[in-house]
Amino acid sequence: MNKLNIAVIVGSLRKESFNRHLANAIVKFAPESVNFKFVDIGSLPLYNQDDDDHQADTVQKMKAEIDECDGVLFVTPEYNRSIPGVLKNALDHGSRPYGKSVWGKKPAAIIGISQSPVGTALAQQHLRGVLATLDMPTLCQPEMFLQLKEGFFDEAGDIGQGGRQFIQSWMDRLLSWISANKGS
Repeated sequence: MNKLNIAVIVGSLRKESFNRHLANAIVKFAPESVNFKFVDIGSLPLYNQDDDDHQADTVQKMKAEIDECDGVLFVTPEYNRSIPGVLKNALDHGSRPYGKSVWGKKPAAIIGISQSPVGTALAQQHLRGVLATLDMPTLCQPEMFLQLKEGFFDEAGDIGQGGRQFIQSWMDRLLSWISANKGS
């Protein structure tokens, strides 16, 4: 497998976010031939179409980081049965101005964790609709609606023993997906 560069966008700004914790843990399942770039979306201004011709430096930086990557991994919580506003804001910024979207043809995958038994299923479904509109081929199976339970993370903050094989299988599928779809 050639070197892969994958952007990681965490849809939560909370310092102790379960999803940030998940993102930090799952990237350890990839081989050294994969580089993960955590992309900051918390410093982006609120999207305003009036700013399309003069995007903020933080917006330009985010777009450049996405542009340099072969694919995008979205790690998102579920807020009010949808995606967090900060994530939608980043998607909107990256898609503008019209005709200059950084997202088009970038393969993507979605994962999320919650204390809820249905994990982040509704947020992921909403995000899939947005990613389809942005022309991002998105890994459909296996879906990863993870429930945060005792022992999911071990004392070191890694994925606990019970979930390692499951996460490794998903990571292998993710890397195959991005390899097969990058640059398409």
